[in-house]
Amino acid sequence: MLCVGRLGGLGARAAALPPRRAGRGILEAGIRARRVSTSWSPVGAAFNVKPQGSRLDLFGERRGLFGVPELSAPEGFHAAQEKALRKAELLVGRACSTPPGPQTVLIFDELSDSLCRVADLADFVKIAHPEPAFREAAEEACRSIGTMVEKLNTNVDLYQSLQKLLADKKLVDSLDPETRRVAELFMFDFEISGIHLDKEKRKRALDLNVKILDLSSTFLMGTNFPNKIEKHLLPEHIRRNFTSAGDHIIIDGLHAESPDDLVREAAYKIFLYPNAGQLKCLEELLSSRDLLAKLVGYSTFSHRALQGTIAKNPETVMQFLEKLSDKLSERTLKDFEMIRGMKMKLNPQNSEVMPWDPPYYSGVIRAERYNIEPSLYCPFFSLGACMEGLNILLNRLLGISLYAEQPAKGEVWSEDVRKLAVVHESEGLLGYIYCDFFQRADKPHQDCHFTIRGGRLKEDGDYQLPVVVLMLNLPRSSRSSPTLLTPGMMENLFHEMGHAMHSMLGRTRYQHVTGTRCPTDFAEVPSILMEYFANDYRVVNQFARHYQTGQPLPKNMVSRLCESKKVCAAADMQLQVFYATLDQIYHGKHPLRNSTTDILKETQEKFYGLPYVPDTAWQLRFSHLVGYGAKYYSYLMSRAVASMVWKECFLQDPFNRAAGERYRREMLAHGGGREPMLMVEVPGHSQCPTLTMLWSYHQYPFSELPHHPSEDPFITEVSR
Repeated sequence: MLCVGRLGGLGARAAALPPRRAGRGILEAGIRARRVSTSWSPVGAAFNVKPQGSRLDLFGERRGLFGVPELSAPEGFHAAQEKALRKAELLVGRACSTPPGPQTVLIFDELSDSLCRVADLADFVKIAHPEPAFREAAEEACRSIGTMVEKLNTNVDLYQSLQKLLADKKLVDSLDPETRRVAELFMFDFEISGIHLDKEKRKRALDLNVKILDLSSTFLMGTNFPNKIEKHLLPEHIRRNFTSAGDHIIIDGLHAESPDDLVREAAYKIFLYPNAGQLKCLEELLSSRDLLAKLVGYSTFSHRALQGTIAKNPETVMQFLEKLSDKLSERTLKDFEMIRGMKMKLNPQNSEVMPWDPPYYSGVIRAERYNIEPSLYCPFFSLGACMEGLNILLNRLLGISLYAEQPAKGEVWSEDVRKLAVVHESEGLLGYIYCDFFQRADKPHQDCHFTIRGGRLKEDGDYQLPVVVLMLNLPRSSRSSPTLLTPGMMENLFHEMGHAMHSMLGRTRYQHVTGTRCPTDFAEVPSILMEYFANDYRVVNQFARHYQTGQPLPKNMVSRLCESKKVCAAADMQLQVFYATLDQIYHGKHPLRNSTTDILKETQEKFYGLPYVPDTAWQLRFSHLVGYGAKYYSYLMSRAVASMVWKECFLQDPFNRAAGERYRREMLAHGGGREPMLMVEVPGHSQCPTLTMLWSYHQYPFSELPHHPSEDPFITEVSR
């Protein structure tokens, strides 16, 4: 019954709404997949001009967010959630009274869909809408629907209706593979919620789940909350780097790119200074997760969370991380020595490398060695050009085109949000992506992909089109130039579009497994794979043009950029290993052997190598502990799979249409409807790839982040 919305982190999401029949929004009906519109316009131009049109119409009919009529005002969230809850009650009755069979699974999926449509939409609005009233109403809707989901997951009558189906071998054997898998996934949701427990323990499990929802929301908000310090405590010459508020200085981030060592040090120590309330919240969250896991029969929360993933259990994850750390250690030490040398050169008085140093000094080293100053590259990466580049790639690889569509009044939450129709050359309209790309006040500093509505086959034969949001934090255009992206921003755009295409191209019968609703350590594969395309000159050459002269980006500049990504890449990857290991320990055996801060200190010094800074608590800013609890390793494992797919399918020709169709058919189309390992079979191997096989594709690529794919040392090693 679980609703799955956002993919967060060093990466994620976007969506757009289909042209609707009059008066119909997301909560009402699906849209026929082949419908087309004459109002579509080329995607590149749409992102290089300022928005205008119906959103400025003061007299037109107001549609509501995403075209949902109820959501023209914050109060509409209450109406939408009540409507979903009433429908849920009716569907529960149908599920319990319907004889066991395929129809049981369809009813369960419709039940999940009716709740997820409100919960997923609210999950986005509560963090991204500029108006506090909308955010608060969405937060309450999330809590209300989340509580209902947990109640349903402990509803014995509902559970027994599914159990009757799965207990009948003849019926199970008659189910198609996708239907059987979805039925088993619903059963798994019941089991990890404690459905097998007695009444008193089921009530305890429900209470814990609701408590975890509340603690997660509180902790997540706290990860972004700024810290403040009295002005007189900071040296006067660095105060201008921060925001002033009366007699205080506000620190809302790490200022990792500042060239002033003292600014970075001050930001690090103040922003990461422990907040007692946030610390208590984290401790309660970890403890509650552990209690729930033990209550439903698992030794740790990590064991519970990793059921059904590629890794399967925390022992495999730790083996993976420790082996990776061993392989990286020597190169990481060399990276730190290189950083130390640069720091000594620029700041001879204090050359000790501290945790606030690597992002800045590694950038200095890259720029000095390869002359990759972002200002040299940005003119070639206007947002419109990058979107056109994605359009070219998707069209040649998958027969897909992106078209800009004018949203109705009230349909979007900010006037600079763009709406894209995703159209296949023969299948027609596949879905919508809303692009919330630009910086604004109170917008989270995260690149994310949000599912707003999942795709599914409806009873009338229509396909309910997927709708997603991609959220980035790009600078706005100026009077003299369009929005210009750094190479890193361009790569992030490609990464997030990988998630969006997973959502658009999943053509599952059930929304419970649509698109990115798959095991977490597989969900990042399509997005990371897109990074390989973003770093291949054959792809970049199709769109990187100077916005003023039209000159193409010289090949030697791409080569320098790719080479620069090798600089300090081992240290960067080692940092991710540290984060993933910390996540595993926090969700491992309880009670924890030490405080979360002491564990942070021990793990940082063992798995990263730079000293812990007293009176800091980075774990209180570790937002991924909410959505990726016990699963942060997924980025690393997904990179292994993506490397394998690139080598097998696209290394020789990134525009290979046959390979693109195979990739869609065998991976993207299934969402979470097939076991991940069945979707990554390696040609020439009789069995699915094992963890050892995946490691062979990554022991070198983990040491160096993706650069020019034709020179990828991981791939080179495998090919020998």
